[in-house]
Amino acid sequence: MAKKTLDDIDLSGKTVLMRVDFNVPLDDGGKITDDRRITEALPSIKKVLDDGGKLILMSHLGRPKGAPDSKYSLKPVADRLSELLPNRVSFATDTVGDDAKDKASRLNVGDVLILENLRFQPGEKDGDPAFAKQLADMADVYVNDAFGTCHNPTDASMVPVPRAMGNKPKIVGYLVQKEIKFLTDAIEKPERPFVAILGGAKVSDKIKVIENLLGKCDEVLIGGAMAYTFQAAQGGQIGKSRVEKDKLDLARSLIEKGKGKLVLPVDTHCGDDFKSECNKKVVNAGEIPDGYEGLDIGPETAKKFADIIAGAKTVVWNGPMGVFELPPFDEGTKAVAKALSESDATSIIGGGDSAAAIQQLGYADKVSHVSTGGGASLAMLEGQKFETIAVLDEK
Repeated sequence: MAKKTLDDIDLSGKTVLMRVDFNVPLDDGGKITDDRRITEALPSIKKVLDDGGKLILMSHLGRPKGAPDSKYSLKPVADRLSELLPNRVSFATDTVGDDAKDKASRLNVGDVLILENLRFQPGEKDGDPAFAKQLADMADVYVNDAFGTCHNPTDASMVPVPRAMGNKPKIVGYLVQKEIKFLTDAIEKPERPFVAILGGAKVSDKIKVIENLLGKCDEVLIGGAMAYTFQAAQGGQIGKSRVEKDKLDLARSLIEKGKGKLVLPVDTHCGDDFKSECNKKVVNAGEIPDGYEGLDIGPETAKKFADIIAGAKTVVWNGPMGVFELPPFDEGTKAVAKALSESDATSIIGGGDSAAAIQQLGYADKVSHVSTGGGASLAMLEGQKFETIAVLDEK
């Protein structure tokens, strides 16, 4: 994926249209609770401004239904960005309407304009070429720095806009460049032993990831609720644990395919209710009593996984080991995070709940890379090709 980057073109005096992922969490009062997606975009933003460019930023936020909805406005993001940058940051109250076009036309070198939520326009999710052209006409250069939406090629801002740019430069930003480097290079050319740790609720969410990584990894460690589907497939007792009964044959086939590579839990931390104050016990895997449900990997499994991580050279982690929001069922996830923080391996955390867990536990700065895109990182771990990247200029 040798694509042109911000370092490959002259940005001086150019108006740059940059797709970012500012889909940040907001509280009920509209305050940003985690600005990591904004701060991760700062290197690309600063590069454009430092090189004498004018910058238009576009993003979605939440899931509005193709019409304006004040609770999904990007105004709080514009306010936060203006605190993070010394440059003038303005906000357009529409996307391709009169306010956006007027403010875009009056940008000076070093200025930033944030357009209102792309998804306030039905043309964004519909991939409308006319909407895409209106966006493309605002700028001289297109930059994709929105890894979190790189698996959504039908969104107008992701493929139709760069296509509508014609012969104008279409390049990757620093964040997307970094994500591709870690998620693609680590998987295609890993230093071995190469270990994947997969958790989360459903086998069905991770089927293609498991299949792809079994062909590439030395070991694939399975935790989270999906482990109980594997235990049930082997005839184990799983109490009232979450299980995908329609995926038992698939789990058996993955166990067969993964012989010598697939590592399942040996014990389970279970409780008789989905809360911290329940009655709890540690049992052997596949021996969860009636009335109890598995809520975390057990201590023997946590130790086994930590030992495997300690010997690895490349580790990819996607999905928590248990209900990490509910102590003490966060112990398995903590053990994995701690082992990764102490490892010498290249460690890649694949977005979503894993990224949230590593942040909460304070280990984010002790791993090699925390992905900003949960769905996009999963798609990349599945081995999907990204049309959103393919459409950009080759070096």
